[in-house]
Amino acid sequence: MEISSKLVKELRDKTGAPMMDCKKALEKAIGDLEKALDYLREHGMAKASEKAGRMTREGLIYCYIHPGEKLGVLLEINCETDFVARTDDFRCLAKDVAMQVAATNPLAIKREEILANLLEKEKEIYKAQALQEGKPEKILEKIVQGKLEKFFQESCLLEQPFIKDEDRTVKQRIDETIAKLGENITVKRLVRFRLGE
Repeated sequence: MEISSKLVKELRDKTGAPMMDCKKALEKAIGDLEKALDYLREHGMAKASEKAGRMTREGLIYCYIHPGEKLGVLLEINCETDFVARTDDFRCLAKDVAMQVAATNPLAIKREEILANLLEKEKEIYKAQALQEGKPEKILEKIVQGKLEKFFQESCLLEQPFIKDEDRTVKQRIDETIAKLGENITVKRLVRFRLGE
């Protein structure tokens, strides 16, 4: 099937992916724009996982002040080169992540950073709740694990549903930018300030 340059441009405008990648995705999807979008997303995730181990020593400190000036976020987000740190795509990602932090106030960036004593406390609470609800002993561990997964999705920045598109996680939003820019990107640290806290 012949893929028109107009269709390639439309996909590029929607995704920001390179022209050749857009053309390849449309060829694989036999001209179906939605399937091509899915293909680019899946392909982008694979590219992102390939880059995950690479060092990120450049980047920026991004400052976000919420309208009303009563809430602010400082965020360190890193990439591999200063060149990428200066791109609009990288800055847009930094803003999106900072807005996510402002809106959701995560406890940690990833689950490995949550303190063990806090996790133990959460497990005890979930177990006590399940017992009060009369759940059988043999399924308590499964219930606790399920509630713990939900806790991670709410409390860990990378696992949270992305505020601008809740069908994706924050990690998927970052991975899409990694695929687009061709460099590993990591959120190093963050602080959220609310007036009076």
